Amino acid sequence: MRQDSAPDRDFRGYGGRPPRIAWPGGARLAVSVVVNVEEGAELSLGMGDERNESVYEVVEEVVGARDLCMESHFEYGTRAGWPRIRALLGAYGVAATLNANGRAVALSPWLAQEAVADGHEVAAHGWRWERHAGMGEAEERAAIARAVAAIRDATGTPPVGWHTRSATSVNTRRLLLEQGGFLYDSNAYNDDLPYLVPGREGRPHVVLPYAFDTNDMRFQRGGGFVFGDDFARYCIDAFDRLYAEGDDAPRMLSVGLHLRIIGRPGRIGGLERFLAHAAAHAGTWFARRDSIAAHWLRETAHDPEPWGR
Repeated sequence: MRQDSAPDRDFRGYGGRPPRIAWPGGARLAVSVVVNVEEGAELSLGMGDERNESVYEVVEEVVGARDLCMESHFEYGTRAGWPRIRALLGAYGVAATLNANGRAVALSPWLAQEAVADGHEVAAHGWRWERHAGMGEAEERAAIARAVAAIRDATGTPPVGWHTRSATSVNTRRLLLEQGGFLYDSNAYNDDLPYLVPGREGRPHVVLPYAFDTNDMRFQRGGGFVFGDDFARYCIDAFDRLYAEGDDAPRMLSVGLHLRIIGRPGRIGGLERFLAHAAAHAGTWFARRDSIAAHWLRETAHDPEPWGR
């Protein structure tokens, strides 16, 4: 099939006329802080994987031998990054979503348990930290089930949200629906608002678009962020624009964090400056993604055209 004739692409969305949905408490902007927990799920010969991960602080891939340097960089996230991020979320009363790989949770169940105790959501980010594009259907189905089981075993509750690392397969959303229990997925980057797609038996499924720009991943490999203030300034600019637009229409801002990235002492101040700025605005709703999805689904039930225009 020609790339320009794919029948499932939507270039119009809401067409500039989103549903007239009010956020709880009359908030102007829903802010979704997403904390990615990937430590221990990165590809590693030491974990029995087929190769070593090459995407981290150093531009290097060790081939044919265990990469202790890379492994150590990832370990920083749980050892030092998480305590700093956890403290800031608590100080500003932020309810966040932990986007957690199943293998990371299986290795550090205490972290997921601390997050739940603090009132955060633990969503699924795959079993390993890997793309699903091109993955065989049976392999992907097994990976989804394994991630769900690991989070359920650690927290006592299965995840209701899913986000594949970067590229999904063409089967991912269907397999999530077949697995059952998922309220939403974040496998899209195409809007500043949630939207609905058909789920099982005609029931709607919520898509909460994610963002790579308001994301600490831009501290790595030419992403443009060097100082903590780079992250703060960019996220504050995005917040201010969406907050202003929220005067007459709902808006959502996703802010992506990684334990081993923003958790560094030279970067964590950027997160604090952003949280302080957002918290100073009375119309800010810091919300878990499951809360946003549930609210959107509930409110769009009263909209005669909830699927876009």
